[in-house]
Amino acid sequence: MKNSNNTDYYLDAIDKQIIYMLMDNSKTSLAHIASKVGISTTAVHQRIKKLEHAGVIESTISFLNPKKIGFKVVSFIGIFLDQPSHYAEVVKSLKEVNEVVEAHYTTGNYAVFIKVLCKDNDHLMQILSKLQKFKGVTRTETFISLEQSIARQLKV
Repeated sequence: MKNSNNTDYYLDAIDKQIIYMLMDNSKTSLAHIASKVGISTTAVHQRIKKLEHAGVIESTISFLNPKKIGFKVVSFIGIFLDQPSHYAEVVKSLKEVNEVVEAHYTTGNYAVFIKVLCKDNDHLMQILSKLQKFKGVTRTETFISLEQSIARQLKV
C-alpha cells in the first residue's frame, strides 16, 4: 500500500541497510536482514511494511534477463508528435506493444522517449513500422544500445 501524499520520507541508517539488502536480493529472508542490522525479524517486517506504505518501496519483483530469452537488441526511440494533445492516445497505444518496456514524456526534441527490447534488427523494424502508424506520430528517431554500462537502483 502506498502513502497518498507526496512528502519526503526520512530514512534512518537501519532503513537504508534494509533497502540495500532488498535491492541486492529481494528474496533475502527477514531473519538474515535482522541478523545483519541488529534488530528482530518482527521489527524488520514492520519497517518494510512502513516503507511500502510510504511508497518508498514500490514492489519486490525479479527481473528477467532479456538476452537470455532472445531479446538481444535494446533500443531507445524518440517519438515526435504532430500535436501534444495526441500524447495520451500514443501512450495508450504504446502500452499495447509488449516490447516497449519504458516510456517517458520529455522536454527537448521528442515528446515521448521509449525503451524497446527486440529479438533482432528485423524485429525492431517491425516495431518501428507499428509505432509510425500511431495517430499523431510524425516520425521517430532510433538509437541502438551497444552495451549497458551501468544498471542500478538509486542509493540514498
